[in-house]
This record gives sequence, structure tokens and C-alpha cells, in this order.
Amino acid sequence: MMPQTVLRGIEDFRKGKVVLIYDADDRERETDIAMPAFAVTPRDVAFFRKFGGGLICVAIHPVAAEKLGLPFISDVLRCSAEKFTSLQCLVEEEGDVPYDRRSSFSLWVNHRNTFTGITDRDRALTIRHIGRAVERVLAGMSYEFCSEFRTPGHVAILRAADGLLAERKGQTELSIVLAMLAGVPPAVVICEMLDEENGKALSKAKAESFANSHKITFLQGRDIEKAFEMLPPLSSLYNIYLI
Repeated sequence: MMPQTVLRGIEDFRKGKVVLIYDADDRERETDIAMPAFAVTPRDVAFFRKFGGGLICVAIHPVAAEKLGLPFISDVLRCSAEKFTSLQCLVEEEGDVPYDRRSSFSLWVNHRNTFTGITDRDRALTIRHIGRAVERVLAGMSYEFCSEFRTPGHVAILRAADGLLAERKGQTELSIVLAMLAGVPPAVVICEMLDEENGKALSKAKAESFANSHKITFLQGRDIEKAFEMLPPLSSLYNIYLI
């Protein structure tokens, strides 16, 4: 049976609204603000800045990343290390990340119609167009990512693990699974909630209190995992993401 919080989160995502996602007590122990990329406005980016405080990123489905030609940045740097030898000891190796096998960072981009790329308007534009790019390639349409984007930029793209939650249980994968459950393009803006009082991640209790006071759905990773088990086999989801 689908957890009630996940059902509410699905409905919120279908409406383009924000939710809060807490990963797990035995992982980062962080809550992220999340919402579908297609719906992001400058006001939403300001909300992420003000009430999140972490890094504003866009998580995308692994099949979309493959079709768009967006690799893990660690792989790009590893290939570059042959020429730039200073990178050899900088690029992350397995075991470097204390809470996981590897990070999910891909490229940092700006839309070509932005100015500096960092303003709320510029980032909202870049984020929305990433969402549209993901939707287009997963619908089988022809698309050249470089026609609209350039790198380096101010919006970090996160590439979800190929096996999603069966392989990695990060905020990247949790948010993408929620988008799939909601039947919206699997490109999701996420941003960690930080505590300005102690300089750490916002505690689970404070995040839940924030959710209640702002009437935002609070989801736990374990509940999204339960819902993930109800999805069709991943092999079929590589061809269609809408369920």
C-alpha cells in the first residue's frame, strides 16, 4: 500500500509544488526542498535560497542524462587527468565520499539566454529549460543540449544512478522516483536545508516543523523506497518514464 505522505507528495509534484524530502538517519541526515524543474519560477529560486541555503541543483533521470550526453563530472576529470596531472590526486575515488560510493554531480550549466547566470531569473530560466530538455529526449525527440546550454555555469546537474534507489539512496534518486510516480518529467530541483544557528544541516525535527508551519508535505526516504518497489522493472522504465 502506498504511504499517505507519498500520495500527497505525488499530488503536489503534479501541481508543480514544493515538498520536503528527508533521506535517512543512517545517510546524510538531510532534508532537501524539492520541486519539478518544469514549474520553477524566480520566486521559487528565491524560496530555495532563503529557506534551503544549500546548493540549488537539478537532478535528472539517468536515461535522460545518457541521451543528453551528460556524464559524471568525476569521469570527465579522470579523463582530463592525463593532461592535467594535478587532477590525479583530486578526482574522487571510491571511499572518498563518507556517506556513499560516489557523488552524482554532472556538469554545471547556464542557459544561453542568461546574463551572469546566478540571478533568480537566470537560474529559473536555466532550470526550466533543463526540465524541458529532459522531457523532449525521453519522448524520443531530437535535441542538441549545446544548442541551449553552455558550461561552466551556475546550475549543477545531478545524474541519478542507473539503478535509481536499487543502487543509490540519495536525494537525487529519491526526488527522481517521486517525479516518476507523479508522471511528470524526471528533472527535479533540490536544495539542502541548512541551520543558520549551528552551521549544520537542519535537523529532521526542525524540518518537519517548517513543513507544518508552511503547509508543505514532508516525506521520508524510506516511504519513497516503499513506493519505488511498486514501480515496473527498471528495464521497462528505460524506454518510458511515465507510469
